[in-house]
Amino acid sequence: MYLALYILLLAAVLLHAPPELLDPHAREFVFIIGIVGIWRYSWGFVHFLRALIYKNISFPRWRRYADRLLCASDEGEVDPAELYPEAFIVITAFRIRTETVVAVLRAALLEARDYPRPVTIVASVVEMADERLAKQFFREMQPPSHVRLAIVRVAGSGKRDGLSTALRAIGRMRPPLDSAVMVMDGDAVLPPGTLRRSLPFLRIMPDVAGFTTDEDAVVDGSLVIRAWHRLRFAQRQVLMCSMGLSRKLLTMTGRMSVFRSQVATDPDFIAQIRDDAIDHWRLGRIKLLTGEDKSTWFWLLKNRMKMLYIPDVRIITIEHPPGKSFFTASTRLMKRWFGNMLRASGRAIDLGPRQVGLFTWWCLIDQRVSMWTPLIGPLTAICFAILISPLFLYVFVAWILITRFAQTLMLLAFRDTVSGLYPFLIYYNQVYGAFIKTYVLFRLDRQTWTRQQISSPVTGRSRLEGALQAIGSAYVHALALLALFAAIGFLTGLLTLPSSFFTFKP
Repeated sequence: MYLALYILLLAAVLLHAPPELLDPHAREFVFIIGIVGIWRYSWGFVHFLRALIYKNISFPRWRRYADRLLCASDEGEVDPAELYPEAFIVITAFRIRTETVVAVLRAALLEARDYPRPVTIVASVVEMADERLAKQFFREMQPPSHVRLAIVRVAGSGKRDGLSTALRAIGRMRPPLDSAVMVMDGDAVLPPGTLRRSLPFLRIMPDVAGFTTDEDAVVDGSLVIRAWHRLRFAQRQVLMCSMGLSRKLLTMTGRMSVFRSQVATDPDFIAQIRDDAIDHWRLGRIKLLTGEDKSTWFWLLKNRMKMLYIPDVRIITIEHPPGKSFFTASTRLMKRWFGNMLRASGRAIDLGPRQVGLFTWWCLIDQRVSMWTPLIGPLTAICFAILISPLFLYVFVAWILITRFAQTLMLLAFRDTVSGLYPFLIYYNQVYGAFIKTYVLFRLDRQTWTRQQISSPVTGRSRLEGALQAIGSAYVHALALLALFAAIGFLTGLLTLPSSFFTFKP
């Protein structure tokens, strides 16, 4: 229904366009918008083509080979121990609703029960109530003897401590070489067949250090926030498939990723998770609170290890938006996501294209560029509306409606359905998301877990130093935005230098 309404809106805008829109003064407008558009849409089309190749050609070859081995194992021709690695499932649960934890544990235990090799579920909990819940539920499910439960109690200081403690506990269990360590959040549900369809890739592809899979969400919220989450995961599928072609991803998703045991239990890998930090020229040393999935990804990247994306295995996340309104919830989530991205991308860029890979390295560069380009379009349209005619806003709106509708339709190659809300949400993510990225770029020291309500402590500075640093962040952010606006103003002719500026006076 919403898609039909959107098509009607688009038709009405195009059919009622005034003839003045063909004003010859629009050449500068078309040039500026066109140059940015060519850059952005050509780069997006490259990702789209690469994603199609990976999803429909490259990965299906690996899947067919895996399926043949799985059939041979089921028929007794191949020893399951040669195909299925022993598994350790780490579930980090802190301040997650009881019904969510129960759903996650039930799905994990059902998967472990049907898996033909030993599985150890390691629950990293904070509260005694969560420990009792996990033990009681384990007893009630009565899993077979090859399924074990281990409880790790940690302080409520964040996911990094909980995850690193759980990985050290697995190391003390002395897991077999090349066994699988699955790291997942306490709100990620494993659908039936997840282990059987994904873990054998660690045996089939011995050069892969870790992998992650597709995601979708069950959202406890309004229609708009539900559509926003589903759009995010649909766009994620496109980007991850594109990156999968290079065997280097842009993150090892914290909701669910799998690592080889020798990677997950490596002391340096665990230290990267527990004590990760970056150095900033203005903000000093920033100890990372959130973004442990970026820490694990960076460790694989700097050690030149290959990563795999499995597009036909999809986990389900149970989302509870951190705010009553869509605007509040989306703002909080984008601040956390984009902060993690920007804190990690700088040091990954510093590794260089030889170590990271040229395409992956350029994608990281593009992440820095793309936080500014979405702001050029609306600013240019506003400048021409002031300088020449408000009709330029009409042109710009029509352009946005057409292009974002095309981007929505392209998602049908990766999802069965799309929503008429997607074009509006795509533009919201691009423009408002770009502003959030620029905001976070100058405030990388601000970190908050949206669910656990844990913020990064400000240590080693007085209240005055903190205030001065906040003022400095606001100043450089405002300066960057003013520079962008000034550049667009001079390009459009809205701003001009006085003639005396070019007059030389001896």
